[in-house]
Amino acid sequence: MSQHTATAPLSGGPVLSEEVREALTRGKPVVALESTILAHGLPRPRNLAVGLELEALVRSEGAVPATVAVVDGVAYAGLDKAQLERIAGGDDVRKLGHRDLAPALATGATGATTVSATAFLAARAGLRVFATGGLGGVHREWAQTQDESADLALLARTRITVVCAGVKSILDVPGTLQRLETLGVGVLGYGTDRFPGFYLADSGEPVDWTVHRPEEVAAVMAAQDALGGPESALLVANPVAEAEQLDPELHDRVLAEALAECRERGITGQAVTPFLLGFLVRATGGASLEANLAAVRGNVRLGARIAGAWAARA
Repeated sequence: MSQHTATAPLSGGPVLSEEVREALTRGKPVVALESTILAHGLPRPRNLAVGLELEALVRSEGAVPATVAVVDGVAYAGLDKAQLERIAGGDDVRKLGHRDLAPALATGATGATTVSATAFLAARAGLRVFATGGLGGVHREWAQTQDESADLALLARTRITVVCAGVKSILDVPGTLQRLETLGVGVLGYGTDRFPGFYLADSGEPVDWTVHRPEEVAAVMAAQDALGGPESALLVANPVAEAEQLDPELHDRVLAEALAECRERGITGQAVTPFLLGFLVRATGGASLEANLAAVRGNVRLGARIAGAWAARA
């Protein structure tokens, strides 16, 4: 059977590619990847090239990639090339958080999954490691707007390890860390005692726990299971390399300009994040996008290594 033949998982979760199903059956490492970066985070045709590159990075580390998406009302963990092309090139591809999954499946929609939807579907498929760029979180001026990403509450009740470069720096980073603590979501700094800032290696905030090897992360995952507590996630905060980060002074200046324009134009709600990210890409001449991709590549490599260390414990 072809490695891209899809079959329904025994758990009743998303349909698995044969490659992913075989890896899970044999106890081999698998890494979940989100699809929103392909459909909504990058220009065409670079988005498809990046999608294929990220899957190749997972394989180069000895793991199997499971890109998650919904195609024609069916959730998948593991896409073939035609499905990747559909997500990367389709004009009808919606952006799906976990709350959107049921209507998307019921109406036959096609959509790319955000962090919350990817984490949910990956956990349903029996995957334990998910690599992404930056998480959503608490928005600035939260006290007035009560605007908080659905990522946080979903991760508070989903047992999955998420390798990320912190939360998007356009957000309220201290507020987000406080919410993660309240929600009981564990945070590990990978090789750092500072919480990364997405485009930046250091957000200015500390982390309480630091690990240095994939095996240490796997040990924390095992301890989570042994404790038998709430089914919460574990965040592995992996900073972008300083040589590849966005210049901090440029970042701070452009972000201040973006926030000011956002207020002047009265942009609110779900429109805030894409506006700010788009502003940063334009105002930095694409440097913020390159820093984002550098962070994602590093997270994908580390995610594969952690998945390998986790599989080795079985």
